[in-house]
Amino acid sequence: MTDSVYKVVQLVGTSSVSWEEAAKNAVETAANSLQDLRVAEVSQLDMKVEDGKVTAFRARVNLSFKYQS
Repeated sequence: MTDSVYKVVQLVGTSSVSWEEAAKNAVETAANSLQDLRVAEVSQLDMKVEDGKVTAFRARVNLSFKYQS
């Protein structure tokens, strides 16, 4: 195995359906502009509440990708 360097970015994904969908949205959107994604870790979950009703699920995701040499 060769030595590698990774960058970790923090993202917030949202969904009106579920936390899982919110996390998936964050990773798949980042994949459009970042390459060589490695690990995604959900660090926090919360919900947006309006008029006493949940209107959105939010997932904070730490996502790592490998620097290219």
